[in-house]
Amino acid sequence: MIAHADSSDQKQWIVSASTRYFKSFRHFSGPNENKERLELHTEVINHTASLDINVMRVLNDRWSLMVDLPIISNARSSLYEHGLINGSNKFNERHSMHSFGIGDLRIAAYHWLFDPKKSVRGNVQLGLGIKLPTGDYKYEDYWYNVGANGTKELRTVDQSIQLGDGGTGVTVELNTYYNIFHNFGVYGNFFYLINPREQNGVRTYRETLSPRLANEAIMSVPDQFMARGGFSYSLNAVARGWAVAAGARLEGIPVHDLIGGSGDFRRPGFVWSVEPGLTYSGRKFSFFATVPVAFFRNRTQSVTDKAYSDKTGTFVRGDAAFADYSVNAGVSFKF
Repeated sequence: MIAHADSSDQKQWIVSASTRYFKSFRHFSGPNENKERLELHTEVINHTASLDINVMRVLNDRWSLMVDLPIISNARSSLYEHGLINGSNKFNERHSMHSFGIGDLRIAAYHWLFDPKKSVRGNVQLGLGIKLPTGDYKYEDYWYNVGANGTKELRTVDQSIQLGDGGTGVTVELNTYYNIFHNFGVYGNFFYLINPREQNGVRTYRETLSPRLANEAIMSVPDQFMARGGFSYSLNAVARGWAVAAGARLEGIPVHDLIGGSGDFRRPGFVWSVEPGLTYSGRKFSFFATVPVAFFRNRTQSVTDKAYSDKTGTFVRGDAAFADYSVNAGVSFKF
């Protein structure tokens, strides 16, 4: 659908449900893929599926309020977190850990900068919100063959499959569009999560893997960002109906937070994707689906990587597993 701001002053509810799924398994250090991880079958494999329940109250043609709660299911398969017998890991025991539950709740207010009755071809919407630490950020599952007698042990799962980050944050958003023709336009969406808290006190157990990882024993509470933009084309002569879109998407975790410290353990990095999409807009019902396909991935050097590099004189940069693509789809209803 070609984007537009609703010029009606009528109050209404919009209830949405959107899903996202991806499988991360390709390891990168910087922009370079560690292909040997796949060849040796030592890669970490994460499956992440989420369902976001979103309720929006449109107050008038300029203002709206939103509450968003994700429900998340994660599965993580790895070698290096299991089989630590007598301090030695043979890297020959693959086991899985899981997490499931609600994520961090977000509440936000949105405002169209220009009067939709007058600015019919384009507009800019600003959003400001708060993210609450409602998701379990110290979720536990079993690590296998790590106990004194080679038994399994209940420990906190990896940061990548925790349900929350343990921080109260501020979200800043900008959404914009401009319709060049009645059925062809451009769009842009920008999102940034500011997490002032430096670390959440949750142990990572990374210090048990190597002495050099002692400064990564506690989980960081990082900022997050996302930006996307592109073109949309309506397949119908009217505003409602089917539309296709094509654009680019950037998302990731920064090395340094805007506010607060950036130490302890995080996997900073970003991914660029091409993002085709399909939408359907009706009078009371809407549907969307997008499939961002990654073309550039970069696991950047973290604060703790830099500290160790400065201390030893040897350049160190950790790795992170990225997905090839993700699948996003959702529906919304107006009342």
